[in-house]
Amino acid sequence: MSVKNKVVLITGAASGLGLGMAKEFAKQGAKVVIADLDLVKSQQVADEIANENGIETLAVQMNVVDEDQVKDGIKATVAKFGRIDTVINNAGIQTICPIVDFSVMAWKRLFDIHMTGTLLVTQEAMKEMIALKTGGRVIVIGSIHSVLASKNKSAYVAAKHAQLGFVRALAKEGAEHNISTNLICPGFVLTPLVQNQIPEQARELNITEEEVIKNIMLGNTVDGEFTTVEDIADTAIFLAGFKSNALTGQHILVSHGVGM
Repeated sequence: MSVKNKVVLITGAASGLGLGMAKEFAKQGAKVVIADLDLVKSQQVADEIANENGIETLAVQMNVVDEDQVKDGIKATVAKFGRIDTVINNAGIQTICPIVDFSVMAWKRLFDIHMTGTLLVTQEAMKEMIALKTGGRVIVIGSIHSVLASKNKSAYVAAKHAQLGFVRALAKEGAEHNISTNLICPGFVLTPLVQNQIPEQARELNITEEEVIKNIMLGNTVDGEFTTVEDIADTAIFLAGFKSNALTGQHILVSHGVGM
């Protein structure tokens, strides 16, 4: 189950969950591509990871809904490393709002990042995997909301459900090219994205932030614990290093029992 010397591109990798995954892949000897909106920060992260682990890295600026940036980032990856083995679609946003007040613009923006971005990055990575005849792994970071729903998160829930359908279709199309695709569904991980939701949820539901954490975020876990960045990184490494295509088209709940 090794990812040593594998080339792994992660979107949204300059912070939060993406950064955590990049660090863990590097510890396992993978060659990591830090793809993020902020090129300066991406370069800083790439340099730090390279120095700490003695591995090759690359920083690319990538707005996942910008076709040119996506194409340029994937091509830069292949130009430097000669291949791309795994792409992890991690970039995402969250908007907390009741359905009746949800603006069409906010809805479209969220869907654009989560679905159009996933499509564009996956397309370009797959084209290279197919052309190089190397096969590969596509991983999409979904959510517990890929299978469950919460109040005031209609766009996010819908987009995350859509990612599950995309992964299942992609598994069928990628099979002939030795490309497997899977969805990781984290429970609540204390990334900036989740931390920002706590006061928003408290305000919308008229409860305390402590109640949001205890009852909304962790109420359905078996142990009242947050999922960690390391939990998700370990799962991604497992999928990226899996030796065969037996594991494809699946969604893996990493959630302390939520959604079981």
